[in-house]
Amino acid sequence: MVVPSPRSTLRRWTEQLRNREDQLTVVLSLLIGVLVGLVVVAFILLTGRLAAQMYPAGGAAWRRVVIPVIGALITGFLLFRYFPNARGSGIPQTKYAIFINDGYISLKTVLGKFFLCSASLASGIALGREGPSVQIGAGIASVLGRRFGLSKESVKALVPVGCSAALAAAFNTPIAAVLFSLEEILGDLHAPVLGTVVISSATSWIVLHLLLGDEPLFHVPAYRLIHPMEFGIYAILGVVGGLGSVCFVKLLLKLRTLFMRLPKSTRWVQPVAGGLVVGLLGWFMPEVLGVGYDYVEQVLGGDFPLKTVALLAALKIVATATCYSSGNAGGIFGPSLFIGAMMGGAVGSVAHWLLPHQTAGPGAYALIGMGTAFAGIVRTPLTSVIMIFELTRDYSIIVPLMISNLISFFISYRLQREPIYEALALQEGVYLPTGESRRGLEEIRVGDVMHSTAALFPADMDVATARHRLAEMGRNVWLVGELNSLYGMVTLKKLEEIKNPSSTLLNQVVNPEDRFPYVYLDHPLSLALERMGSAGTDTLPVVSRANRRRVQGVINMADVLGAFGVKQEQGSKKPT
Repeated sequence: MVVPSPRSTLRRWTEQLRNREDQLTVVLSLLIGVLVGLVVVAFILLTGRLAAQMYPAGGAAWRRVVIPVIGALITGFLLFRYFPNARGSGIPQTKYAIFINDGYISLKTVLGKFFLCSASLASGIALGREGPSVQIGAGIASVLGRRFGLSKESVKALVPVGCSAALAAAFNTPIAAVLFSLEEILGDLHAPVLGTVVISSATSWIVLHLLLGDEPLFHVPAYRLIHPMEFGIYAILGVVGGLGSVCFVKLLLKLRTLFMRLPKSTRWVQPVAGGLVVGLLGWFMPEVLGVGYDYVEQVLGGDFPLKTVALLAALKIVATATCYSSGNAGGIFGPSLFIGAMMGGAVGSVAHWLLPHQTAGPGAYALIGMGTAFAGIVRTPLTSVIMIFELTRDYSIIVPLMISNLISFFISYRLQREPIYEALALQEGVYLPTGESRRGLEEIRVGDVMHSTAALFPADMDVATARHRLAEMGRNVWLVGELNSLYGMVTLKKLEEIKNPSSTLLNQVVNPEDRFPYVYLDHPLSLALERMGSAGTDTLPVVSRANRRRVQGVINMADVLGAFGVKQEQGSKKPT
């Protein structure tokens, strides 16, 4: 009797799993949780030890200026030359992978993000490690999914699994990690990947605890409500947090627009601007350097002067906005908590000075302020409530936290409509899904019924020919341009107003700067129908999220009605 070797047995099990993607996905979720937990722990330790080497106790003040500049110069060159996809926080890049690139994140990007972000944060750049951890975790999940031969859809489904595992280890908040992956990364709290996301988050959290112990990210004193009037002060904190969040987001986006206008050849040196700004600020106030979690814990304990925290909130907004917009590697999670703690500490100090017997200590307001700023900046109100709850493990903070978060979220939404990650993507010309494209999850999608090939009218076609073609097609509007370059849309009504149709070309009628209605592949048909009705057209281009000028197909009214079971009217024609 021949006993099979362990290697052949493992190969047989692997082949069996590959034939059952659902089972393989569950196994991979466990494996991703373990691997991502180990990598994030290594990321935390490496960053901390590098920072200790660069900023030893009692080190000279010049280090606070020189090291961030040198660190930004080195990492900026490497990011530009070798790892362009490792710039920034990693959250928008992860969403690009899901919604545009079929879940693809290269191993090269994962390695670049790990090492360059470690060096950047250790040098004192005022960014955070949580966003980069999310991209690293998503990249590990993507690489494993492709390595095991999963389909594109299954690889895409693994990306939020890696995100959840990374955030659970980086923040020590497994529940908030699950919610963030669903609320922000996917935009769907009922996503079918919920089970695997929970598995990876729990597994990664266990790995973190086995290696680093059961230590919360911050040690905070027990919270208690002193007087019901404090709810009013928490509402004021929500207003302050909302306005501060809007200032931060608008400044970051404005600065990033300015940097993006510079020649691309300067992109490798642009991060130095962030290093120089944070270095000069750090010369006077070292707390601005890095993420600043040590000082946040000090503020949460109530040990701080009012002027210091108020100034630090403003300086951190400037430092983080400049560091991020100039192209350094790092996220905004950590800085948003720092900014919120400083704003909360300032509000709490004033309230406690005015009403010492009716208010808790300033540290309690700093704690609520963390969630308030996070809700205003990142726009994930549910995640921010659960995250602060997990950080403190104190249920009594929930009500004041919800009050403050809701007000901050509302003000932020009213004054800055696009959430920060969607706004950053728009600056890159990438159009990520918003709430409108995520509703009606059981609906048929545009991509299911559209025509993937359609002959666009060339821009040099004369109006007479275009009229004739539209009449033949039975359409009242059509696309002008080439397949990969949409010039615009022209309506039959507009063409009929032209007095000299034979001598007038379409490029004389259609202005490429004019806005036109369109849909994406993943939009529900209800939205396509709504946009057709609003625009008074019977045809819409289906465009790429990465470039609205690249046509992926065409959808018309007959297609939509047919999908809803309404018979196509006699005489209407398919597009050619």
